[in-house]
Amino acid sequence: MSRIGKAPISVPSGVSIDISKGNLVTVKGPKGELTQQVDPDLSISLEDGTLTISRPTEQKRHRAMHGLYRALLSNMVTGVTEGFVKELQLVGVGYRCSNTGQLLELSVGYSHPIMFALPDEVKVTTAMEKGKDPSIRLESHDKQLLGEVANKIRSYRKPEPYKGKGIRFAGEYIRRKAGKSAGK
Repeated sequence: MSRIGKAPISVPSGVSIDISKGNLVTVKGPKGELTQQVDPDLSISLEDGTLTISRPTEQKRHRAMHGLYRALLSNMVTGVTEGFVKELQLVGVGYRCSNTGQLLELSVGYSHPIMFALPDEVKVTTAMEKGKDPSIRLESHDKQLLGEVANKIRSYRKPEPYKGKGIRFAGEYIRRKAGKSAGK
């Protein structure tokens, strides 16, 4: 039984939600605008600043879609009001990062720097402080796009389990392995 799907979504002031024919939901707020096509079997209603989603039957598919679309719409409302943030850390000797506008330059142990063009919806800031690992801070109102971009950046040098070098999310735990035993 989906408890997530049954929970109503409270819509804060300053956010407008438009539900058009065919279950296309558009959420506009101070940080931006997002649209999501919702499954046509589900019914969406907006009453007194509360968004609710209901399913027609108890089929497994309907229950799954009920929780999924409720979570997606909740993330859209949160995104246009507060926004989302992901932080990445570069751990390794000589690893550097810098940005010029929407172009991120990574130097992570390859023979060449990696140039990564970010979408306009994602804002990037980089920090290189002495004594600390370089960090990348990504901000966006679209949680899905933000996760995809952060994962793409991380994929350029995933953290390895022996020394822990690589690009990792802030607060991510890397399980370390013991190396080869020393000779006799």
